[in-house]
Amino acid sequence: MAANVTAEKIKATRVAGGKRTFAVREGIDRNKAYAVDEAVKTIKSRAKAKFDETIEVAMNLGVDPKHADQMVRGVCNLPNGSGRTQRVAVFARGAKADEAKAAGADVVGAEDLVDTVSKGTINFDRCIATPDMMGLVGRLGKVLGPRGLMPNPRVGTVTMDVTQAVKDAKGGAVEFRVEKAGIVQGGVGKASFTEAALVENIRAFVDAVVKARPAGAKGTYVKKVSVASSQGPGVKVDQATVLSGPVQN
Repeated sequence: MAANVTAEKIKATRVAGGKRTFAVREGIDRNKAYAVDEAVKTIKSRAKAKFDETIEVAMNLGVDPKHADQMVRGVCNLPNGSGRTQRVAVFARGAKADEAKAAGADVVGAEDLVDTVSKGTINFDRCIATPDMMGLVGRLGKVLGPRGLMPNPRVGTVTMDVTQAVKDAKGGAVEFRVEKAGIVQGGVGKASFTEAALVENIRAFVDAVVKARPAGAKGTYVKKVSVASSQGPGVKVDQATVLSGPVQN
């Protein structure tokens, strides 16, 4: 009897989930590329989760990241912030450590922090280091690398200007890196943001990815842009409405 009740509950849950999925997808033309403001309005109206869903941008790029000269990586400072509360760690000594603390870093240290992280304790979302600390921080590559936390000068997280780096991280800086399939994605705000704020953030993110075009990229660079909420459907975006200028092919 209990087994039958459990099976019925599972079936009911699946049916309810299917109905919700159908409801949020209803009315969306999957073959249409929407103007960015219309796309944002569409996904905001369908963000019905009990939490403040993240709005994400995904870009299909004409690159093969297996080749070093086609790697796309960078950082975007979202003009309206990301909506996330970021815990920031800084590897620094002396005056630079004091500077990081004054700027609002949540975790600051040198050898002691390296030891803590090497044991698997990672209680931060972003990681910054001064150049002189990279000899030590480099030992943490196997721990920080898979989590996308390894400091890198290309995205401004290896720097002597720790004050600005911490402020950027706290204020909505979003790092991006192309995945195996040539896709770059990132969170650009929350469903609770205004449509205008999300549109501005989306354009800033797309612009940053375009400016990060690698020398080895040939042919069409930006193939497709889409936006979605955490639990909502993806909506294709008309590139002409998000690109600040023409993209060279």
